[in-house]
Amino acid sequence: MPSARIATTPESLIRPEILALNAYHVPPAVGMVKLDAMENPYLLPQSLRDEIARLVADAAINRYPDAAAHQLKAAIAQATQLPSGTEVLLGNGSDEIIQLLALAVAKPGAVLLSVEPSFVMYRMIAAFTGMRYVGVPLTQDFSLDLRATLDAISRERPALVFLAYPNNPTGNLFDANAVRQIIEAAPGLVVVDEAYYAFASDSFIPHLASCDNLLVMRTFSKLGMAGLRLGFLAGSSAWLGQLEKLRLPYNVGVLPQLVAAKLLEHHDVLLKQAESIRQERVKLLAALSAIAGVHAYPSEANFILFRAAKAAQVFEGLKQRGVLIKNLNGGHAALTDCLRVTVGTAEESAKFIAALQDTINQLA
Repeated sequence: MPSARIATTPESLIRPEILALNAYHVPPAVGMVKLDAMENPYLLPQSLRDEIARLVADAAINRYPDAAAHQLKAAIAQATQLPSGTEVLLGNGSDEIIQLLALAVAKPGAVLLSVEPSFVMYRMIAAFTGMRYVGVPLTQDFSLDLRATLDAISRERPALVFLAYPNNPTGNLFDANAVRQIIEAAPGLVVVDEAYYAFASDSFIPHLASCDNLLVMRTFSKLGMAGLRLGFLAGSSAWLGQLEKLRLPYNVGVLPQLVAAKLLEHHDVLLKQAESIRQERVKLLAALSAIAGVHAYPSEANFILFRAAKAAQVFEGLKQRGVLIKNLNGGHAALTDCLRVTVGTAEESAKFIAALQDTINQLA
């Protein structure tokens, strides 16, 4: 008789570092004031929605999209004012681009370096692609520890460095001179992740022409296109020509290409909404800072990080009152008792502040 077959299980086939991961969790938000995902809270003007509806109605969804996305890339270059000679690579959100970059440089023993706390996908995608991850702690006020970062670069020789600018989840913009020193010291690629560019006071796009190991990554999700899942990487043709080999065919569909190109023709509309969010951010920061027991951190993004005692209970109390934010407590030692709230409309902010004050009063 044939020997009994040994059962095939995930544990027997999947790499141990993948088994050790937790999947990226997106909580349900139906019926909630949704302030957990850094989305633009404003709808488009009706006239622009009508224009998009006509565009979508005539879209050739029976055909594959333009594989090179010529129209969309041209719209991005114009709206973003990319330096001459800069190329664009498109991704299904910035997450796909992070993974593509890691795949490209994941030689045996290769290191991906970032700072901590920062965007969790840097560490996760390092594990996905078999890279060794090195995280350099930020200072107590979440600034770059330049000496520690330069020492880690000298010691680890990373193939890939990610710096979120502004940083997520802390919201601060790192010192630009320190970032330039990191770019100069790095032996590999440095990717400045500008997901929150529309809300910040600085950008590294003007430096692309002078730094041969610099790439700048952006997503349009925070600007008002979260549902389209569109990100892009900007840099020299020398780098992007190689990275294009790893981009899966037709990764940006017909509808995202058409709608995003149209929206970028109206980039000013989106930037005006971003300015409204910046103004509301000032008011929200002041309201948070006025609550006893809350320490709110300055932000150049469309969210605010704040610290409150019994953060997990505060988070649950807000949920019970119909407000969903992000609980960061337990995610990193530096984020003990930290929560993150997206800057929404004035009405959403008022509901959040009232719910937060009520929750804190109840917990006192």
